[in-house]
Amino acid sequence: MPDLLELSRLWLRQYHPAPGAGLTLVAFPHAGGSASYFQPLSAALSPDVEVLSLQYPGRQDRRSEPCLDSIGGLVEGICEVLSPRTERPVVFFGHSMGAVLAYETARRLEKESSVRLLGLVASGRRSPTTAREETVHLRDDAGILAEIQRLNGTDSALLQDEDIQRMILPSLRADYTAVETYAHQAGPALRCPVTVFTGDADPQVTRAEAERWSELTDGGFRLRSFPGGHFYLATRPGAVTGALTEEIAAFRTPGSRAAAAGPGDVGPGAG
Repeated sequence: MPDLLELSRLWLRQYHPAPGAGLTLVAFPHAGGSASYFQPLSAALSPDVEVLSLQYPGRQDRRSEPCLDSIGGLVEGICEVLSPRTERPVVFFGHSMGAVLAYETARRLEKESSVRLLGLVASGRRSPTTAREETVHLRDDAGILAEIQRLNGTDSALLQDEDIQRMILPSLRADYTAVETYAHQAGPALRCPVTVFTGDADPQVTRAEAERWSELTDGGFRLRSFPGGHFYLATRPGAVTGALTEEIAAFRTPGSRAAAAGPGDVGPGAG
């Protein structure tokens, strides 16, 4: 069995040093995504914020490991490496499937760990309390690739490369299995505040579905919308980084969230 240091090296990537940072942002990638997706975000926030990007099994340098195809299995591994990290307060940022993982990890850490979780930013994902019938994980390989193209998650030219397909399809299928078979279990609301980021043309989440995240926290809620589709954050990196910086500052200063709300935002307690 690998020790905790080895597990941390497997699960967590830090692309930019931030020795003097007073806060850690843990970034949870989308289905089929990898830690490197958040490298630009790390560059933008460091050195003021330590950015740790999660690397799920079965991709990039973990490609030789079996993929995990359940939210519970992924959360188990994530909590194992995050639970001991109590030296700095933490903010979670998860996109799409990563938002579900961030939420379930937050639930468990608030219950079982001394990690100081200041807030959760859930991006591009409807509330876990809403449900849609989704069966992408049951499609053949071509069907899964077609879904990725529909959401503009990967360059279409890259998806035509058979070597690329062989690399990404196992993790895509496992991740879609995990998120599409996930079912929310009722329990205590989060103590930390929750902010939701969405693209205004995202086919994966309606505004009403996003607003229902407000049911899952006692710590305050805000919804922020950006122009774009499911991967709005790739086309609006500056706006997203700016908004995330504002949310981090608000998480660190309780009571400031309502004053910081901008046009189009839904403030704490709305929804």
